[in-house]
Amino acid sequence: MPDDKTKRAPLDNKRIDVDDPAEVRNWCKSFGCSAAELKKAVSEVGTSAAAVKQHLGK
Repeated sequence: MPDDKTKRAPLDNKRIDVDDPAEVRNWCKSFGCSAAELKKAVSEVGTSAAAVKQHLGK
């Protein structure tokens, strides 16, 4: 994630960083899921945004 916190899009839009609250909010909004659902999906399928999206059925 960039040092400039005013940038809202993920730096790498192919990977999900669940340790960055701003990224978690953005991915949750994008996938229409809760933070807990996102984190669970990442723990099950990894940090690939495509894999998480498929896992969530979005």
